[in-house]
Amino acid sequence: MEEIQIPRQMRKATWKKKTGRFRYDIHPWVFFISTAIILLGVIVTLAAGEAALAGFEAILGWMTTYFGWFFILVKSLVLVFCIALIFTKYAGMRLGGEDAEPEFSTIGWFAMLFSAGMGIGLLFYGVAEPMYHYLDNPLGESESMEAAKMSMQLTFLHWGFHPWAIYAVVGLGIGFFGFSEKLPLSIRNIFYPVLGRRIYGPVGNFIDILATIATLFGVATSLGIGVQQINAGISHLTGIPENTFVQGLLIAGITALALWSVIRGLDAGIKFLSQVNIVIAGILMLFVLILGPTLFIVTGLLENTGNYLQNLPSMSLWTETYDEGGWQSGWTLFYWAWWIAWSPFVGMFIARVSYGRTIRQYLTGVLLVPVAVTFVWLTVFGNSA
Repeated sequence: MEEIQIPRQMRKATWKKKTGRFRYDIHPWVFFISTAIILLGVIVTLAAGEAALAGFEAILGWMTTYFGWFFILVKSLVLVFCIALIFTKYAGMRLGGEDAEPEFSTIGWFAMLFSAGMGIGLLFYGVAEPMYHYLDNPLGESESMEAAKMSMQLTFLHWGFHPWAIYAVVGLGIGFFGFSEKLPLSIRNIFYPVLGRRIYGPVGNFIDILATIATLFGVATSLGIGVQQINAGISHLTGIPENTFVQGLLIAGITALALWSVIRGLDAGIKFLSQVNIVIAGILMLFVLILGPTLFIVTGLLENTGNYLQNLPSMSLWTETYDEGGWQSGWTLFYWAWWIAWSPFVGMFIARVSYGRTIRQYLTGVLLVPVAVTFVWLTVFGNSA
């Protein structure tokens, strides 16, 4: 591909300033319009209350009824594309050029890859989702051994290859144009082959605004689920009440910790926090594995993985055509939309930490490592539950 030149007016369209060790780089159109839309959405939602909830449910119902099949098809095609790309002639290309060297060790890279997806959602749904599907099995008799097997298959489907395929594609686009073509790490630059230099105008601004809004509300969903779980746990142990004030304090604390890691940078902040996250999660998982039904968990991991791989094609294209319908809108389609909303954020992160990796290394690492650890996590907590 020919070298891409950023127009002068685009370079002038950002505000850059450095104060001491801190530097900010703001695109006014994207920043202020995104902020205004987000604030407006929050204010209207709070003011409308139950009416807003009913409106969101109506929108969700309409989208899942008429476009649910499209979500399912696209997610499956993205996964097939990632697997196929590993075996093409382009798989040997490096993000950053032929002479690029990886910035992080393989272990450090794996830790950050897993931490990108090892979030509050997995802590919550690692137990909640298998139990929910076991008690309310959409494909057969509930509270049976068959329901237990199916509950793990469905949970693996929602947390397996499909979400990481969408992260991988978005991250690969950002990494290629950011490192190999020397463009800023931005969502709009992925669309250069289609839109050309128009990405530096209103169309590109629109793309970045959508990505910003999707990212914020995707993160808000995870944070909202997580703080309720943390608040419930603290209340159970200490008697502190479950209310919005306590949850607000928890959100402030989590946000402050995340901000600290960003300010400290990749090595001293994000990488360190990722490794701490892995260690704490590993200790918790080993505690449950050793003191729980160990043999049932170990044998269950093999069977759960085998059932998932065996039924992956049919589960990936299941659209409830011959069923009563309605279950997928609250689970599979919710997840697919959730992962798409997360993809700008996670894709940007995994692109940033994957400099110097070949496309084959990148795709196999992103698809296999987090998924394998996630399957172990889900089996330990899901089968124990």
